[in-house]
Amino acid sequence: MSPLVIGLLIFAVTTVVLATGLPIAFGMGAVALLFMVIFDGWSSIHFVPETVFAGLNDFTLVSLPMFVIMGAAVASSRAGSDLYEALARWLHRIPGSLVISNIGACALFAALTGSSPATCAAIGKMGIPEMRKRGYDADLATGAIAAGGTLGILIPPSITMILYGIASETSIGRLFIAGIFPGLLLMALFMGWALLLSWKRGTRLVDHDRIYSLKEKLELLPRLLPFIAVIVGVVYALYGGIATPSEAAGVGAALCLVMVVVIYRVWRPADLWVIIRDGLRESGMLLMIIGTSILFGYMMSSLQVTQAVAASIADMQVNRWIVLLAINVMLLVAGCFLPPAAIILMTTPILMPVITAMGFDPIWFGVILTINMELGLITPPVGLNLFVINGITPDVSLGTILRGAFPFMVCMILAIVLLCFFPEIATWLPQRVMG
Repeated sequence: MSPLVIGLLIFAVTTVVLATGLPIAFGMGAVALLFMVIFDGWSSIHFVPETVFAGLNDFTLVSLPMFVIMGAAVASSRAGSDLYEALARWLHRIPGSLVISNIGACALFAALTGSSPATCAAIGKMGIPEMRKRGYDADLATGAIAAGGTLGILIPPSITMILYGIASETSIGRLFIAGIFPGLLLMALFMGWALLLSWKRGTRLVDHDRIYSLKEKLELLPRLLPFIAVIVGVVYALYGGIATPSEAAGVGAALCLVMVVVIYRVWRPADLWVIIRDGLRESGMLLMIIGTSILFGYMMSSLQVTQAVAASIADMQVNRWIVLLAINVMLLVAGCFLPPAAIILMTTPILMPVITAMGFDPIWFGVILTINMELGLITPPVGLNLFVINGITPDVSLGTILRGAFPFMVCMILAIVLLCFFPEIATWLPQRVMG
């Protein structure tokens, strides 16, 4: 049996196994073990512990649970509602202020937590009812939050970027800084569409119901500025070469925990235990996925599947942009069924030889891949953000939420096209800062 046929068989079996609802780590591990035993015999089992341990024996992985704890600490507090309220007070005279406030709050909160579902829940609980009360249609209100929440995996610090950096062996610091301008671009596109739709529908564009004094505008800032300072400090430490990702993540997590205790009085042992428990649960899940994905990649490589796919694509006399289009379509389809972590860890070992052979920048491709993963978060049938929004607003149908999110999907596709025509949007800043 040729390696390409084996690869197709692996893809089919993996899809069926993961479609059963089996946890991703167990599913990938089971498929890897199955094919190793079938094609390499029982003796291949001896390589399993060594392969998994070698994959997890990476100092860079220390940053992963630290960033998770950092996000869990912020998500457990009232930082999301305070952030939304602060922006609403400052922007209330700007046309479409409520939509802009919600998308801006999503972007900032996503940068603090790195979690799209947490962003949707935290900002949506206050933002959606307020927008609907002010006359904004339900599809726009829910779609803006669902799309704004996806910015959590692009704007640094991003857990998705860390996973891609580990899988592709590229600089996490460069990946973080490469996501800044594309993240701002997406935020601008989201805001532009929301304002255009508000104007087209005749929705009230300026909110004059309440005039805020300077004192009211300033009173929430002391709660928010320390968290924003932590994000800026972590990013600066990474880009300035002051600290490694692990060191910056550890300091950031410790400071966020301290600020949650001091600012929001989350000091009871039961409250702190919830933060630690949620952080450990998500970290354990991610590390198990990483370990079994390393085993999955080892199986693909030992059966020559990775090499055969890369060689077949390299031998094709096809324009490299056609190949990139095919890869994007494949990632988009995969994102409709699988979470970002699984897709990145499964596909990156196969795609990296192809990307480098075609002359594409791996850092630039990391941004493209991440935007594809954002699309998957708001596309059915497994669009996690859609279900989070539906849980917050049960009176709004899933179809209405999807209809509101669809134009923002088009904005993401437009961002990918712009990045293809102008790759400097992602590559200029890393080169400028880090050489």
